Amino acid sequence: MDLHPDGLADLLEFARDGLEILRAGCIIGNHHHVEEAADDGLRDLQDVHVDLSQVRACLGDDTDGVLAGDVESAVGTYLTVLEQNCGLDFARKAVGNFFGAIERFQAADTSSNVFGFFEKTISRYLYDPNSPVRNEDLYLPFVKGLSESPFVPEGMRQAYAHDASMCSLNQAGTVATDFIFTDLGGRRHSLHSVKADHTLLFFSNPGCPACKEIIDGLTGDPRITGKISSGKLAVVNVYIDSDVDEWREYAVNYPSSWLSGYDQSYTIRTDVTYNVRAIPSLYLLDAEKRVIMKDAPQDKVLSFISNID
Repeated sequence: MDLHPDGLADLLEFARDGLEILRAGCIIGNHHHVEEAADDGLRDLQDVHVDLSQVRACLGDDTDGVLAGDVESAVGTYLTVLEQNCGLDFARKAVGNFFGAIERFQAADTSSNVFGFFEKTISRYLYDPNSPVRNEDLYLPFVKGLSESPFVPEGMRQAYAHDASMCSLNQAGTVATDFIFTDLGGRRHSLHSVKADHTLLFFSNPGCPACKEIIDGLTGDPRITGKISSGKLAVVNVYIDSDVDEWREYAVNYPSSWLSGYDQSYTIRTDVTYNVRAIPSLYLLDAEKRVIMKDAPQDKVLSFISNID
């Protein structure tokens, strides 16, 4: 199938130019410039005719086609810039506007598969539990749009509505839901009773290789262990599944400076107070237990903790 190379080239050129403007605007804190660039870009996007059902590679020096991977790469860069350089409110607005643009594009040309391409791409980047750039807070406006869109089949709209409700739990900036956990000695603790400038909430399983990697990362960094020793950082390590005997056997491997326990009443799983889709899962909280990071990638969390004053 033929592409519309001029349109795709325009889109990619806009993406490159727009990202530079976006990055500069966010870094200097001038959201007005960023919003102008975004608004201009969204108008341009609606004028671009893109067909991604098949993709032809560029031939020689003459660009007569654009790879779908290039579009996906631009999307990945755009999302990274939003997350790293922009405030959450603005980033959410930008993602919501982006969804509106692709929906309007689909409405103008129902034979296009652009909507489906971005539906899969954005969902994979922001909501796949194995994605290194997953971010439920940024995904929320996009999945809300999917749950209400006439271009999504009814059954899928219901599934997306469930995902939206899960993404709405413990959003960044809100106070994390309190819960009770029981330690190896049978003592009960609440998350909100933990006193520290920052609290790392670590949902883990005994013997989990990825969990062990996080444990090694936390215990092997003297900047982090120093913060734990001084009381500036607390690690609340919680097991939320049912094989408590296995957890008891393994729990002696956890550092004694951590608060490690299990969810005795299975509240987190049964009441779905946290959207724990995969283990391990990391949440970073401030002194008032407001969420700073939610189910964030390990490298991002450990880097942030290491550099806390």
